[in-house]
Amino acid sequence: MKILFYDCFSGISGDMNLGAMIDLGVDIGYLKSELSKLNVTGYEIKIIKTQKKGIEGTKLEVILKDENVVEKSNIKLNPQSFKVATGSHTHPVIQNTDHHDRTYTDIKNLIESSSLSEKVKTISLDMFHRIAVAEGKIHGKPISEVHFHEVGAVDSIVDIVGAAICIDFINPDKILSTPPQLGGGFVKCAHGTFPVPAPATAEIFKGIPVKTGAVNFETTTPTGAAILASLCSSFSDKNEFVPLKIAYGIGHKDFDIPNVLRVMLAEDSKVNETWETEKSILIECNIDDMSPEGFGYIMDRLFEAGADDVFFEPIMMKKNRPAQKLSVLAKNDRVDNLLYIIFTETSTLGIRVIDCEKKKLERKWESLETQWGPVTIKYGLMNGKAIKAKPEYDDCIKIAAEYKLSLQTVMDEINRMINLK
Repeated sequence: MKILFYDCFSGISGDMNLGAMIDLGVDIGYLKSELSKLNVTGYEIKIIKTQKKGIEGTKLEVILKDENVVEKSNIKLNPQSFKVATGSHTHPVIQNTDHHDRTYTDIKNLIESSSLSEKVKTISLDMFHRIAVAEGKIHGKPISEVHFHEVGAVDSIVDIVGAAICIDFINPDKILSTPPQLGGGFVKCAHGTFPVPAPATAEIFKGIPVKTGAVNFETTTPTGAAILASLCSSFSDKNEFVPLKIAYGIGHKDFDIPNVLRVMLAEDSKVNETWETEKSILIECNIDDMSPEGFGYIMDRLFEAGADDVFFEPIMMKKNRPAQKLSVLAKNDRVDNLLYIIFTETSTLGIRVIDCEKKKLERKWESLETQWGPVTIKYGLMNGKAIKAKPEYDDCIKIAAEYKLSLQTVMDEINRMINLK
């Protein structure tokens, strides 16, 4: 499994991310070619190898060619408009002929009308949507009316769409990150001076672990926040993988700590753990003082109440009494109903409830045409390949009864026909 890992000990901005992706191996020619599919001109991308605090990496800048950036969508850069911070430097804000900045709808139309791949469009729009939702909540406006002061300019559009292009190029199976460092102090935005994290950054990171206070500057921008929130499935300092390649994106600021973004390409260290892991609850009790006649009825009721599995085991209890241990596997939201059934339908006075993990192969079902008609086959898959298969028991029972055959004869013949794939 290919893993892309973000180590955001000094935060993340859009240009730091692109620098890191290029340092990791994304072809700059490919990135520029894909970006040209956007209806935006009047800029160039500058790439240099440089260092921060002794760490060498790649620094990327989006440079505006002149004061009037011309776009095919008739949106212009107004050199007289206010300047805002979008990560590591300030720049003029794009405005069109009708507005002083670009709305979410403008950006959405710009991306959707391009010839970029559907995957790149989807990732890009998700990032912009997260920022629009955050800005809309902060300013009390619907998404369609949000004006992108901080992310409406050409360089920020390049940062976000470029991030999506890089992810499509690398094509990782999983994307992970450390809790990003947000920094501290204050930052100047279009609406004034705000404490770090900027309101949009804070809103985007709701529900995501973060760190603050490493330096008295903004280290993670709204663009960087949107990239991480959109791409990463986990944010943790505890990760297990085997690093294969390490790269650095160099920032534009000078801190006491290196202003760099570290990224890694890695493979899963648990190379054999290709099965699924599911959180489960194990419910157990010992029964030594009731008739076994009721056990079948109890099992049926537990399954009807949503148990994933129910089974009885013979055990010996105190005073050498033969007994049965009742075990029930279930999801957490079913536990209360199952406990009620066990307490009311059995003689037990106490029940053990244990958190556990259930490991299972990926499963799929296919129909197999046999001499007796179609039979459902259940496959167990590892790494996408079927390693186990068996016919559904109920289908085999029906065939055996209809054709007056032994169940074993039916199952042996169907197993012979199964092709593991």
